[in-house]
Amino acid sequence: MIRKLLTILSLAIVISSCGKTDDQPADFPPQPKYQDTTQWYISDRNADVDIFYIISTETGDYIDASGITRHFADTYNDSLRAPMLSEMMGVDALVGEKFNFYSPYYRQCSLQTYADDSLITARMPLPTEDIRTAFYFYTEKYNRNRPFILAGFSQGAMILTELLKDLRPETYSRLIAAYVIGATIDTATVNDNKYLVPAQGADDTGVTICYNSVREPGCALQMFDHSAVCINPVSWTTAPTPATLITETTFNATTKDTLTVRIDTATGLLCVDGVTAHDYILPLIGKEGNYHSREIWFYRDCLKANMEARAAKYKAQSH
Repeated sequence: MIRKLLTILSLAIVISSCGKTDDQPADFPPQPKYQDTTQWYISDRNADVDIFYIISTETGDYIDASGITRHFADTYNDSLRAPMLSEMMGVDALVGEKFNFYSPYYRQCSLQTYADDSLITARMPLPTEDIRTAFYFYTEKYNRNRPFILAGFSQGAMILTELLKDLRPETYSRLIAAYVIGATIDTATVNDNKYLVPAQGADDTGVTICYNSVREPGCALQMFDHSAVCINPVSWTTAPTPATLITETTFNATTKDTLTVRIDTATGLLCVDGVTAHDYILPLIGKEGNYHSREIWFYRDCLKANMEARAAKYKAQSH
C-alpha cells in the first residue's frame, strides 16, 4: 500500500496542453476555504509536534468544461485532488509516524509553468497566497501553540521559502526546522529573510534544510542550478565529504543501491553516484541524471530520523 502511495512523488503527467487560454483573475479556480475540512489532509495522532507539508506539482494544464485551458489546480475538482491526496498520504506514511500531519490543498501552478521563467513569475503569487492563508488558518485553528516542522517539496519548497519571510516572531519561536526539498535558495533570499537560517548540523533548530539532487551539476533543472544553502541529508553536514547511503532507489525495487552522496561546493547541489535504475525524466523540464522525483524517496529514512531528532532537541531546549 505504501509503495503504491509513494509513486506520487513523481510529478504529474501532463493532462492537456491545447484549447483556449485565459489567465485572468476572474477565471481562476475558486479560492479554497480552509475552514472547510475537505481542503485539508490531516492526520491527528495526538502528538505534541506537527508537520505542515506543502505538496509538489501534481497538476498539468487541463481543459475545463467551457473549453478553456487552465493553469492552476481546482481544489474542489475530484480528479485534480486525487494525485494531491496521494502525495500527502505517501509523505505522511514516510515521515509522519510521530507527528500530527497537516497538508492543505492549494491552487498550485501546472507543470507547464516551469518551462518558462516568465510564467513562474506571473503564476506563483496565487499558490503562494493560498499557502499563506492556509498556514495562518492552521496556526490559529489547529496548531494550539505546539512546536512544528515546515516541509515543502518542489513547488511546495519554493512557496515555503516565501512563507518563511512572513513568519511572526511568536510563530518562528515554535519552528523546529523548515525542510526545503528539491529546490534551491539563492544568496539574496537568505540575506532578505531573517527567519531563513541555514542548518549546519544534525539537530540545530529554527533552521532551514535544503538540498537538490543530481548525478552531476550539468543535470540540474534550469531553475535549480545553483544554491547558497545545502546540507547533506545523509551525514547532516555542510562539508563536501561524501556520505554513503544504502537504499532502494525506485519505488518497486527488489535490490538496494549503494549511493555516494556529496555536496558540490561550486554549485551547492547534492551529487549522487551509484543509482543503477534507469533515470526517471520529468515531462517537459526534466533531464537525464536529475533525481528531482526521488528527493524524498532516496532519503526517506534519513528525513524521518532527522525530523525526530530535531524535535527531540527542540523539546529538550524548551524545558
